[in-house]
Amino acid sequence: MLLTFDVGNSETTLGLFDGEELRAHWRLTTDVPRTSDELGVLLRGFLDGAGIALERVHGAAIGSVVPRITQPLAEACHDWLSVQRVEVIDATSPLPITLDVDEPRTVGADRIINTLVASRLYERDAIVVDLGTATTFDCITRDSVFLGGVIAPGVRTSAETLFRRTSKLPATELVAPARTVGRNTEECIRSGVMFGAAESIDGIVRRIVAEWPGSERPMVIGTGGLAELFAPLCTCFDVVDPYLTLRGLALAFELVG
Repeated sequence: MLLTFDVGNSETTLGLFDGEELRAHWRLTTDVPRTSDELGVLLRGFLDGAGIALERVHGAAIGSVVPRITQPLAEACHDWLSVQRVEVIDATSPLPITLDVDEPRTVGADRIINTLVASRLYERDAIVVDLGTATTFDCITRDSVFLGGVIAPGVRTSAETLFRRTSKLPATELVAPARTVGRNTEECIRSGVMFGAAESIDGIVRRIVAEWPGSERPMVIGTGGLAELFAPLCTCFDVVDPYLTLRGLALAFELVG
């Protein structure tokens, strides 16, 4: 079995693969400082809770945009799970993709992995919309070329800024209201945050499609922690797979081995 780690700025998503099957998945808060020993105890607890013996886990693949987490996580896999092989996937990994941008080494691990998995799974030009701490739009060709993209503030990031900077507006859940025109303050906030974000996603995708090289319209893949929440509110998504990046890590692990 293979453990995969998608380390984002707010959350770390873990996936356990048995071949191509995603057997289990978990989430950790990234911004809580943890030692490798603390991470090791958590990982053992996850596996034990899923009824998975430690000796069944043979490898780990880490894609991280938070460097301070990467090494402790790799050490936890080695020391606490006795994993034989740990791969950290980044811009230096020997993957069959091309980063056709001005500064290839600055491209985040998540965007590299999304490029790999989208081109391999769907074999079409694609826009991957990843809804996390930031909302990223990755532009990928069918032949595994990353063309660049868009980075926008994430939905939660924008909402938290609104709540912090306004003394009388209460924090509220990320839940779409039943109507656009709110009848109370909480409904008004939910409408602005949720529908505003959905329109922004659709609008940016529309602009990207208008600039797309070639005649083929790219498919649009939604992923990340908020993808399923926004799928009913957006009109642009062709496919929603919240665990696309985990699948890409599993693929990358096999390719770099």
